[in-house]
This record gives sequence, C-alpha cells and structure tokens, in this order.
Amino acid sequence: MKNIGQMMKQAQEMQGRMQEMQEKLKEESQTGTAGGGLVSVTMNGKGDLQDVTIDPSLLSADEKEVLQDLLVAAHRDAKTKVDTFVQEKTQEMMGGLQLPPGFKMPF
Repeated sequence: MKNIGQMMKQAQEMQGRMQEMQEKLKEESQTGTAGGGLVSVTMNGKGDLQDVTIDPSLLSADEKEVLQDLLVAAHRDAKTKVDTFVQEKTQEMMGGLQLPPGFKMPF
C-alpha cells in the first residue's frame, strides 16, 4: 500500500509540473521560415500564431499563390519547431522517465 501512496504523490507532483510547463510554453516562441526567409511565422509554445512577416516583394497580385504556399510552409516549419520544443521540455520535466512509444504528453 505504501507504493500506491507514493505513486499518487508522484502523480500529483507531475501534474503540478505539467501545469507550470503549460504556463511557460505561452511565453516561449518559435519562428518558422519559408522561401529563404521571405515569409516567417512565429508561434508560441502552445501553437498560437503571434506574428507573420512577409517580404514586400511578395505583395503583388502575381505572387498570390506563391505567398499562400510560403505561408503554409512557414507555418508548418514553426509548428514542427514548437512540437520539438515541447517534446524536449516534456522529456526534461519527466526526468528521464521512460514512456511507451507513441505516448504523448501533455495529455
């Protein structure tokens, strides 16, 4: 029975750490780029879009489709960076705790 109590205490501590991490993720940001830097998108650690920068050379009617494609690519790049960042921070927080493959944190 002592082990169950200890496990519950560890679970509560982990929950507290997860809440702290969620708050910290709002403050962190990652920037994705596309087109050699012609378009950049910045997202916070929660995946919320914070900023979009577009090179003026893309702001013509002729470049509409290119701009749309570059925005999608920059968003994808930023999202990948955010996901990687969150995964790294989660692993740090877990302190090397081995989770089953495919197990995603936070829940």
